Amino acid sequence: MSPLSRRRLLYGAAALGLLGGCGSPARQAGVATPQQLHCDVSVWDAAEIPKVPVSEAVTVTVGHGIDGLPEFPGDRVSGLCRGGSLFLQICSDDPDAVRDAAVRLSPPSGLRWREQGFRRADNRNTLGFVDGIVVPKTPEELDQEVWLPDGSTIAVVRRIELDVAAFTALPVGEQERIFGRHRDTADPLSGPGEVDLMAKTPDGEYVIPADAHVRRANPLMSGSGLMLRRSYNYAGGLLFISFQRELKTFVNTMFRMIDGDALLRYATTTSSAAFRIPPVS
Repeated sequence: MSPLSRRRLLYGAAALGLLGGCGSPARQAGVATPQQLHCDVSVWDAAEIPKVPVSEAVTVTVGHGIDGLPEFPGDRVSGLCRGGSLFLQICSDDPDAVRDAAVRLSPPSGLRWREQGFRRADNRNTLGFVDGIVVPKTPEELDQEVWLPDGSTIAVVRRIELDVAAFTALPVGEQERIFGRHRDTADPLSGPGEVDLMAKTPDGEYVIPADAHVRRANPLMSGSGLMLRRSYNYAGGLLFISFQRELKTFVNTMFRMIDGDALLRYATTTSSAAFRIPPVS
């Protein structure tokens, strides 16, 4: 008997999971639940996923397409890779459970694009860095920055190709300057702990350069709220996923990055969409 066949299976909406206590909205899993090691993300022209059994080892998140995500300078998104009606995110620490659930839950037609992602044990991305931008962590921060009162949230999903060869050909010091972090320790250039954007050298220069990624993407610099980032690596780069109360949180951050983030010279977005993640009904 296969490992999957020995696991208890969950049907239909039960596979989406629930978060929230007595009297609070039922929130979908796969948002604030601990991030798992493997994922399958797909975007569809479909109304819903099939009501079929899946392994209890997976978390399933479903969203419905919304408008308002602009085409940003530097994007290379066309055709079926822009927008979509249905978002399906399947996550698990067991890659076999992810693959099995993806087969079971995929609508019969209408696939726009699909990507399988993974997290490394040390949380490094494809460029070899730990990208630790400020995110909401406490239940209070999640309620303020991620969840809407009805138990829904907004997801942004972008598939980003990374020019790994060009980036890794740079001297390590230049790589660190672009990220604003030390590659080996993942500490900010400003020192251990949280990023200190005001730290200066004895000559009065900012320790974290003006075009460093950790500065340009920091919510203090973009004037936006916090995003809950749950990104994954894939063979060609980064599968960026963020959850926030308002779409403008991501949009404002992205425009701030476009205005001078050195990392974007090595990153090209090839798929882009936004979705409302409704509460579990």
